[in-house]
Amino acid sequence: MQDGDIIGHEGVGVVEEVGAKVTKVQPGDKVVISAVIACGTCDYCKKRMFSCCDNTNPSKDMEEMYGDRIAALFGYSRLTGGYDGTQAEYVRVPYADTNLMHVSQDTFSKLQEKLLLLADVACTGWHACELGEVGNGDVVGIWGCGPVGLMAASWAKNRGASRIIAIDDVPSRLKLAQDIGAETINFKEVKNTVGKIRELVPKGLDVGIDAVGFRYASKSVMHKVEKMLYAETDSVDVVVEVVKSVKKGGRISLIGDYIGVANHFPVGALMEKSLTLRGGQLHPQKYWPILLPKLLNGEAFVDFFTHRMPLTDAPRAYKVFDAKEDGVLKIVLTTKATDDPDSSSVESRPIEETIIKETIV
Repeated sequence: MQDGDIIGHEGVGVVEEVGAKVTKVQPGDKVVISAVIACGTCDYCKKRMFSCCDNTNPSKDMEEMYGDRIAALFGYSRLTGGYDGTQAEYVRVPYADTNLMHVSQDTFSKLQEKLLLLADVACTGWHACELGEVGNGDVVGIWGCGPVGLMAASWAKNRGASRIIAIDDVPSRLKLAQDIGAETINFKEVKNTVGKIRELVPKGLDVGIDAVGFRYASKSVMHKVEKMLYAETDSVDVVVEVVKSVKKGGRISLIGDYIGVANHFPVGALMEKSLTLRGGQLHPQKYWPILLPKLLNGEAFVDFFTHRMPLTDAPRAYKVFDAKEDGVLKIVLTTKATDDPDSSSVESRPIEETIIKETIV
C-alpha cells in the first residue's frame, strides 16, 4: 500500500449520484457495497465467479506473481488494484449494477448494521463452507475465531454439520464459538492441537477450514526466523495442522488470506491422503440472494459488533483491534457526508459508477 490510500472494503450507505448506465439503483437507495469489484460481463463473472473477474484489476505485479489477476478489491493492496476503500465520507463504486445490492427500507430497518456482513464476512464464511462442501453430518474444524471463522462456524451449523471444533487462543472469541454450538480448543492450553483433535475425532475431520491466513505470527520458531530473513512471506503452520487433522479423502478450505510464498508445505500428505484443497476470495454477488433471506430469518449468529465509533476515531479503532483489547471482535465506523462536499467528491462520474454517502463501514 502507499501513503494516502483509503482502506476498508465493507460498507452500507445511501446512493448520492449515479452514472448514466446505472439502472438497478437510484439516488436515495440504501445499498450494500460488495468488497469485490467485478465487471459483470467477463467469462468469470458470467460463471458467477466474481472474485476471478478479468477486467477490474490492472495489477501487472499480481499477474507476474500468480500468472493471472483476480478481481479488484476495495481498500486493499496495490496487488488488487489499489482502489480507494469504503472508510470515507463518499465511496465511488465502479460497475455499480454488479457491485451494489439494493435493500428495501424495511430490510434496512430490520437488519441495520448487520447488512455490513453481506459486504464481506457473511459471504466469506459461506464461501469457506462452499469450498469445503460442508453438508449434513460433517465434522468441521475451523482454525481462527475472528469474524470470518465464527461466521463459517455459524453457516456450517446452518448447513447441517454434526460437530464443529473451533481453534483459537482468545477466550472471548472461543466463548462466542461455544455460543454458536462449537466445541473449542485453546491452542495455548494444549501441547498438540492435532493430537487434541484426533482425541476428539479419532478418524479425523471431514472438513478443515483455515480462517487464519498469513497475517498472524507463526507458531514455530522455524517459520518466524524464515519470515524475518525474508526466506518466505507466509508461514504454513496452520495449514500443516489442518492437513494432519483432516481424515483421508477429506476437504480443506483456505479462506484466510495467503499472499506470497511458503516453505515446508505438506505436499506429500496432501497427495497421499487424497485430500481436496480449495481456496479463493469470496463471491458476494453470487451469495447475496442466498444469504439475505437467511439473515432476515435469523438463521445465523451475527452478533459480531462489539464496538461502535465515528470514522474520526479510526486510528484508535485499529489500535484496539490490533491489540485485541476489551473483547473486540468487529468495529462499526459511521460517518455522515457533508452537505457541501469538495469538488473532487462530486466530479462528473463515468457512466457505470455510483457515489455512496452516509456510509457505515
